[in-house]
Amino acid sequence: MTAPIPHLPSASLAPLGTGGLAAEITAQLSTQLRRVRLHGFRAPEAPAPTLVAVAHGSRDPRALPTVRALLDRVRALRPGLDVRLGHIELNRPLLADTLDGLGGTAVLVPLLFGRGHHVTYDLPAALAAAPQLTGRVAAPLGPHPLLAEALHGRLLAAGLPEVPCPRTAVVLAAAGSRAPRSAQDTERTAHLLSARLGGTPVLPAYASAARPSVADAVRALTARGHDRIAVAGCFTAPGRFATQCAAAAPGPAAEPLGDHPALARLVLHRYDQALLAPTGSDPEARRAATVAV
Repeated sequence: MTAPIPHLPSASLAPLGTGGLAAEITAQLSTQLRRVRLHGFRAPEAPAPTLVAVAHGSRDPRALPTVRALLDRVRALRPGLDVRLGHIELNRPLLADTLDGLGGTAVLVPLLFGRGHHVTYDLPAALAAAPQLTGRVAAPLGPHPLLAEALHGRLLAAGLPEVPCPRTAVVLAAAGSRAPRSAQDTERTAHLLSARLGGTPVLPAYASAARPSVADAVRALTARGHDRIAVAGCFTAPGRFATQCAAAAPGPAAEPLGDHPALARLVLHRYDQALLAPTGSDPEARRAATVAV
């Protein structure tokens, strides 16, 4: 007897923008494929790999509650999924401690926004140091249309006008890295955010390790005739870099992305994307395995 082919209800996709379509398709397929019956019997289900969200960590006391709120939203979107937290530094639980307490399989989802040193080296090294685990490292959260959606939402909440104006511009602030691919990711996110803002110019800038700084980017946009400049930050939670970049804003400064609904959906999308990828593939292959958006 042939098992019925799961389908996606069209009504469930109707409210989504382009940015959420691939993530929603993946989530719907993941849910419905688990319900397929083979020869009249439900196939035994293996436990889903643990999602380990990897935050950088910060001495700012607001950082840990903010990250926890994001993961609560992730759990609400995927009930039953084991979601854990690990920090690279400065906060507990540290990633190494989180991995030490796990067995079986896990997917590390970096709450970071580009292919810098942490994503490329530190996370694979952490997995290698946990031999009891079979694990994968998902792609960072940027670039992706869902990230642009979250950035857009935070800018509107900070007071950026919804209607594009020729005098308005945005500085997209990121932590910064010496890795060229990290800067490329930030530039792509800036293009996605600009499109989301109806063509409003968005200039990338960095808190450290790369140029321009936020102050330099503000001066460059002012020289081009923009006198209404807002700052959006690729930061999950409050911290030194987020505060530093917001302080350089001459106009609205968006809050960190925190538990924005689009960011929670993006975390799950990166998790699902890593599971779809062939074993041993890198982030570029993982992107190729996902529906384009």
